[in-house]
Amino acid sequence: MTTFWDGRRVVVTGGAGFLGRVVAGKLEALGANVAVPRSRDHDLTVPGVAERLLADTQPSHVVHLAARVGGIGFNQEEPASLYLSNLLMGTHMIEAARVAPSVEKTVLIGTVCSYPKFTPVPFREGSLWDGYPEETNAPYGIAKKAHLIHAQVNRAQYGQRFAYLIPTNLYGPGDKFHPSVSHVIPARIKRCVEAKERGEQKIEVWGTGTASREYLYVDDAAEAIVLASELYESSEPVNLGTNREITIRETVELIAQMVGYDGELVWDPTKPDGQPRRRVDPARAEAEFGWRAQMPFEQGLRHTIDWYLANREQADRLN
Repeated sequence: MTTFWDGRRVVVTGGAGFLGRVVAGKLEALGANVAVPRSRDHDLTVPGVAERLLADTQPSHVVHLAARVGGIGFNQEEPASLYLSNLLMGTHMIEAARVAPSVEKTVLIGTVCSYPKFTPVPFREGSLWDGYPEETNAPYGIAKKAHLIHAQVNRAQYGQRFAYLIPTNLYGPGDKFHPSVSHVIPARIKRCVEAKERGEQKIEVWGTGTASREYLYVDDAAEAIVLASELYESSEPVNLGTNREITIRETVELIAQMVGYDGELVWDPTKPDGQPRRRVDPARAEAEFGWRAQMPFEQGLRHTIDWYLANREQADRLN
């Protein structure tokens, strides 16, 4: 067991969110004192707020997880606000951490949405700049990718230490199930559960189902973040994934089976599929800080469904 975190102060922005709660819990279990700023008290899009936060907390590490996210529909409805809010939050935190005397290292979470639309599979970090992202994800993906450049030039000019991690699609207990912000797994779990309860004979699913995704269990992602916070020293981005690819159709069919919904799944090809394929090469994470995903997808999906069924009221809330 490492003693690295004993007594250290860590700020986890977004620490009350889906991934952030698990990261904060792991850090606390290792002996860290974790500060979790809330957006109602610390609007990181506003200049000066990040500096005041770090002056008040005096952390040795900043883990920046705060983000505004949603599914394809949300990305289509609010691309400008998604771009600007995510860009500003990361920009302000990176600069505040750079000038804060106590901060030794800043950890930034990117997104697989930053990769070009037609990236060769498996996605390798060197392909990040080889084309434009899939259109429905581009504003969010580009805002996140700008944080990588910001951190890299700060390291070159000022010596700022950072780690930049790119997880694939996250899922697990505590995910966002509200329709306005949910991604494919929580959205389909909620829909299949409700359709089963109502006795519906069929449900509509966006797209053709042929697009593929790679899903990463939230605990695995959190473990990678904690390890990289301590051990990773390069300025190059690092993929976090399982190296397993599954189509949207297979995903939804598996969810329906696990939930016990036996109605018809009707695919609507007039709706967007999003990026055609997603699977990343996670070799750098294992080589650099010894991380490998552990949770089998079917088992993680069962944990997620069981959590949703036991926490419906909480899961369905927007915030």
